[in-house]
Amino acid sequence: MTGLPAAVLAQADPFQFIGDILNSPILRIGGQLILLLFAALWIALVYWTYTDAARRGALKFFWGIVAVIFPFIGTLIYLIVRPPEFVLDTRERELELAVLERELRNRVLLCPNCRAIVERDFIVCPECHWELKKPCVHCEKPMNMEWETCPFCGTEQRSGKQTSW
Repeated sequence: MTGLPAAVLAQADPFQFIGDILNSPILRIGGQLILLLFAALWIALVYWTYTDAARRGALKFFWGIVAVIFPFIGTLIYLIVRPPEFVLDTRERELELAVLERELRNRVLLCPNCRAIVERDFIVCPECHWELKKPCVHCEKPMNMEWETCPFCGTEQRSGKQTSW
């Protein structure tokens, strides 16, 4: 055989080399660094989940606790069920819609009789022929039905006389 006594062969551990590698300080430090990296990533995901839930109007404490109790999976669940947009974006969109609706209301009027869209300076509704405004007796510009004096030329509507300013 190899020329070594049987006692020496029995004492030699064939897995000693693998055991030495697994017990080496470099492998131990590397494993601890990897665990530290995962712990830092977990804490960062908990913080991100908490702050994102606050910005989106979700229950921030609930989702923060879920991310703490269920590492990595809690954040993944939150990503699936979180609201689609931020609260500020929603508010901005609502304000833009309100401004657009207000502008539309200022530009477009509805006939009080048939609810058709009419322009501001229409005297008669083109759909139902409802009298919307009256023309001034002097300048023919459209005026509200209640006005006694034309705001454009200053003419009194009953007498036809111009008022002096």
